[in-house]
Amino acid sequence: MNPFTYTRPADAAAAIHEAAHAGARYLGGGTNLVDLMREGVERPAALVDVTGLDRTITELPDGGLRIGAAISNTALAADRRVRTRYPMLTRAIVAGASAQIRNMATLGGNLLQRTRCLYFYDDAARCNKRQPGSGCDALEGFNRMHAILGASDACVATHPSDLCVALAALDATVHLEGADGKRALPFEALHRLPGDTPERETELRPGELITAIELPALPMARRSTYRKVRDRASYAFALVSVAAALEIEDGTIKDVRVALGGVAHKPWRARTVEALLRGQQPSEEVFRRASAGELSSARPLRDNGFKVELARRTIVAVLSQLAGGRP
Repeated sequence: MNPFTYTRPADAAAAIHEAAHAGARYLGGGTNLVDLMREGVERPAALVDVTGLDRTITELPDGGLRIGAAISNTALAADRRVRTRYPMLTRAIVAGASAQIRNMATLGGNLLQRTRCLYFYDDAARCNKRQPGSGCDALEGFNRMHAILGASDACVATHPSDLCVALAALDATVHLEGADGKRALPFEALHRLPGDTPERETELRPGELITAIELPALPMARRSTYRKVRDRASYAFALVSVAAALEIEDGTIKDVRVALGGVAHKPWRARTVEALLRGQQPSEEVFRRASAGELSSARPLRDNGFKVELARRTIVAVLSQLAGGRP
């Protein structure tokens, strides 16, 4: 048993103060961190419970929303403003876990959940993310669930979050607070690709706390959806997922947002798809060419080559659904 202290600060400033102690970790719903503690992967010396911090959803002057990081996934998905203005976000949250887990999990914790790679959880396996410099057994092991985009020789793990895929597509902003004050990051800049340092998963500074997520006013997001392809409908992480929004004007694609899950070390914003589609007339053939362009840089492993075609077909299916006016 790894001994640890537990505190439940009343505000962000107190939480940041408590987290300054060596080995401290912020605790949200615990749906990932507590699992990792049970497996011995995480051994914090102190837990700083932040579930009592801001969990409100606030209207912004431009029509966007500011969401407190302590809000539960259930409350976020059920909010009428989120359901109507950003349906892809609600769909991603509901696809992400059972109702019981959604009741416990928090928005901030979801952003920071760690990979579900089997080798990361197995302390008998080599894992550069868990023990830098030890190697990566997934490269030559069972790698059906692993990355096809943005991976490296140091790590081929995928990011497990569904919610984060939608936030990447929505151009969200992450609000942070730490010992050096407050700052904001574009959501796409929060998570890192593995490179040679897969143990560094985000751009957060030591002791920094996620306080809120801001969603911009994005009228096109009302015409958006999220599709998750997995081995079974419950308790399974994505093989491939797609969050997308589409704006069509006078028969032409005026704007589009696409992000992918299950294919990379971070939520993957499909910038190539978006660039190739703007100004085009929507059709399955156009969607196929755009998705092929995005996936031209894919580097599949021994067991996950099927993900390339699966991702292409899922992108085409989702965009065709939106182009046809179906939610």
